[in-house]
Amino acid sequence: MDDKNIDITFATMGDVMSYQAYNPTGGFVESSGIFDDDGITGTMTVKASDGKDYTYIPFGEDNLLPYQLIKSIGESSVMAQNKLFNVLTCYGLGFQYNDIKTKLPSDDKDVNLFKMHNSLSRFFLEQITDMKYFFFCVSAIILNKKGDRIVAVRHKEACYCRFTQSKNGRSEYVLYANWRNALEPENIEAIPLLDELDPLGDLQERMGLKGQSGQVKSRQGGNGPRTKARVFAIVTRFPTAGCQYYPVPYYSAIFRDKWYDISRLIAIGKMSKLRNHAAIPYLVEIHNDYWRGIFKEEHITNQEDQKKRKLQEKEKIKSFISGIENSGKLWVAGYYTTPDGKEVNMVKITRIDTSKDGGDYSDDIAESNNMQCYADNIHPNLVGATPGKSQTNNSGSDKRELFTLKQSIEKAFHDLMETVHWVIIYFNHWEDKVYPDVPLIMLTTLDENKDAKKVSNNPKSQTDD
Repeated sequence: MDDKNIDITFATMGDVMSYQAYNPTGGFVESSGIFDDDGITGTMTVKASDGKDYTYIPFGEDNLLPYQLIKSIGESSVMAQNKLFNVLTCYGLGFQYNDIKTKLPSDDKDVNLFKMHNSLSRFFLEQITDMKYFFFCVSAIILNKKGDRIVAVRHKEACYCRFTQSKNGRSEYVLYANWRNALEPENIEAIPLLDELDPLGDLQERMGLKGQSGQVKSRQGGNGPRTKARVFAIVTRFPTAGCQYYPVPYYSAIFRDKWYDISRLIAIGKMSKLRNHAAIPYLVEIHNDYWRGIFKEEHITNQEDQKKRKLQEKEKIKSFISGIENSGKLWVAGYYTTPDGKEVNMVKITRIDTSKDGGDYSDDIAESNNMQCYADNIHPNLVGATPGKSQTNNSGSDKRELFTLKQSIEKAFHDLMETVHWVIIYFNHWEDKVYPDVPLIMLTTLDENKDAKKVSNNPKSQTDD
């Protein structure tokens, strides 16, 4: 007989039955190998839609690192919500072009048409999402045929972007494709990449326009646009230690220091315990004389009627034990004493399990959640990762200060993501009209008679102060 499937009908009282313990963590794969881009990564070559061959740097050893990262984060409810919280916090009150004179959102027709045609709110959210996941984002600017005006800006998903091998100290193209599927040349887009340190100057040079220091000289000579390309990529990287094509996010340490694995093992262990341990809270013992007494009092002699009456009485006892309406009530049952002085109860109810199954993991869950929040630079009380009466929940004032602190440190991300907007503003000659800004939400105290007010890290902007 298979030890895994013991038929209880063959088990006799007093037998000791062996069984094979189920290992719920069988097949568990550690996450420490997710970020395997620390060493030297080779290159790959593909043919793009323009018919040219490009040599690029893979994103991870198998070129699928960003997809694996998204999947791993999505498998942790704490990390997934942390990413959402970071995105929403960085978004603040939304991106806007402010009028230089009024310090309020611009009412310039050309500027507002550009905002509407390019869905800048969505664009900003997409850029933030990639910055929080991968610590870099890529945008594509589209020029008119003449090459003297930017008419559109589009977000390029970071997980689909690959950088070509560096020449003269910089990558020259961004290759955009779905790298998980079969790569056909017509599905690979090669986008010229502007100089990361001076995208505006590089764009002006390629278009043969005057720069801030006068006429910009082109390596190719001649007048007018130096290229037929009208779509260019701008990459924004958050600085990290070392020099990588693809930044290694600071939060990725959680995959190396085992806390991500620990959190998953805790969840697997608790699920296994809840699924395989049948908790029996009560033991009910009923003497045979109890049934005889009922049958005698109610004059039940038919065996079928006796069976029905037994079931009815058992349901009555079950309802008494589990029914909330019986809380605090008393159960009265008879007993008798044997000649040797022992009491024999007609009905005896004993509580045998008062613990909550799986509750022994509570401290481990709280510790694991705290570590995941720490990796994402979020105080756990801001996102409710460690709820419960036993936790040290901060006061309202503390949480307000934590939220303010969290928003204030997003300025570094705002400054970097505004790069593409400064390029748009100066290339389109709007520098005397507008400037980019991301107002923040400031939670207020009760004495100010309002829940929140608008503030800005930009000294030019008008606030509610």
